[in-house]
Amino acid sequence: MILVPALADIEKHSASPAERMFARLLHDVDDDPNAVAFHSVNLRSHAYKQQAEADFVILWRGVVVVVEVKGGGVRKHDGTWYSVDRKGDWHRLASSPMEQARSAMYALREILTEEGAGWFAHESVVVTPDIDAPPHAVGWLPDHWLARDDMTVVGTTAALDAVASGRRTPPHGRKIARTDELRARLFGEFTRMPVLDAQRGAVIEEQNRATAGQARVLAALARNPRVLVFGGAGTGKSLVLVEAAKQEADQGRSVLVTFRSPALATFFAPHLEGQGIDVVPFDALDGTKYDVVLVDEAQDMMTAGAMDTIDSMIVGGRGAGRWRMFLDPNNQAHVDGAYDTDVAELIADEAISVDLGLNVRNTRAIVHVVQEYLGADVGDPGIVHGEKVSWHTPEGAAGVPQAEAVAQELVDLGTRRQDIWIIAVGETGEPCTTEAGFTVTSPRWAKGLEAEHVIVCALPEVFDEATVSAFYVAVTRARVSLHVVASQTERRALQQLVRHGVESR
Repeated sequence: MILVPALADIEKHSASPAERMFARLLHDVDDDPNAVAFHSVNLRSHAYKQQAEADFVILWRGVVVVVEVKGGGVRKHDGTWYSVDRKGDWHRLASSPMEQARSAMYALREILTEEGAGWFAHESVVVTPDIDAPPHAVGWLPDHWLARDDMTVVGTTAALDAVASGRRTPPHGRKIARTDELRARLFGEFTRMPVLDAQRGAVIEEQNRATAGQARVLAALARNPRVLVFGGAGTGKSLVLVEAAKQEADQGRSVLVTFRSPALATFFAPHLEGQGIDVVPFDALDGTKYDVVLVDEAQDMMTAGAMDTIDSMIVGGRGAGRWRMFLDPNNQAHVDGAYDTDVAELIADEAISVDLGLNVRNTRAIVHVVQEYLGADVGDPGIVHGEKVSWHTPEGAAGVPQAEAVAQELVDLGTRRQDIWIIAVGETGEPCTTEAGFTVTSPRWAKGLEAEHVIVCALPEVFDEATVSAFYVAVTRARVSLHVVASQTERRALQQLVRHGVESR
């Protein structure tokens, strides 16, 4: 079944050998194609104003099963429960394993009911993989306690089936949650997306919380072989792609992640390192076939030739194979690549489409600027607080030297030099570092990436499709603050964008 996070991440980060062993078993259980297991989730409990924790939450045959895993032994003595470690030492438990599982189940039921999920079948289970049988007379349903004899793929499958077969019947007149809706809500509640360069400050903290909402798209990705994911800049497409790629590799499939922008390799490599996933720029593809191909910034490759290349990389081909393409409907292909609307329509007919509608990178002020000047849809602003966009109008030129002066002001106010990017809209070259130590880059190399503070400069005096696309990329890279350095002539050109309603595509 699908594990969230992926098994490799559980193996790396879980301190409990028992949980890691049970995760490996669940990974190999495959009798229910819709099954998914979430590991180590915190459940907010409104009733007690505290946190309840579940070792695993499993959706199995439409039943939500909350699992408490106890490694070593467990004992009950004089009405008190203890865990027993490998040295034979006893450790008092605050409550019984059954109560821990039951409390987590109540907390989860409250969360999903509050969200309007409707009634759903739910059960609580205890797993003790290191002992032969449950302690005597525990006052718990026998098939709701899995011990060492159940710790095989066949045994775990049978145990989960037994739990599901004894599910509660729905109350009369209650709304019943559909399995697909319940699955999507669980993904949305428990998947924690990776955050690039987690930083300091209220703006970043708010962004971290917003990112979790993008996990709902993963439910659709896991169930469908061919998917188009649409989202404006900052909606988290690349982060969702990372998690989707891990899920695919976790199912034993060979996985390729490809993209046009060369700088994206620096983003994907650390997130996917050690996952058995090939990260290869589009121009470096060598004809190797993969079980599943994931394409980031697919609007850059929306041509007949590029799609034929991708077709040749997929086992079963593009029409019958497994692929995911992530693209920005505000077409940025004029920055790096090409976009053929006829090809786009053909690809859309081969897949289902899902949307990312929450901007998890840019503050409300930045989203407003993008909407005002470019008419582009970059999602609803998930980060509502943040600095206003700063406009700087020097006398004369408004290029990199003038942007450097703004960057130095930020440093003087306490900003770290490495957190600042200067993006020259009119340039296409690779990133470089000025003598003062500031990074200067172009829209082509910044595309798909982000920085805390961005200073945009070197705007055109007259905008066309290519420069509109470049400006769109530049202003949507900022996570905390955006500064635009523009001459009077360049400011008038921007105002023309507003007056004439030029749309970024």
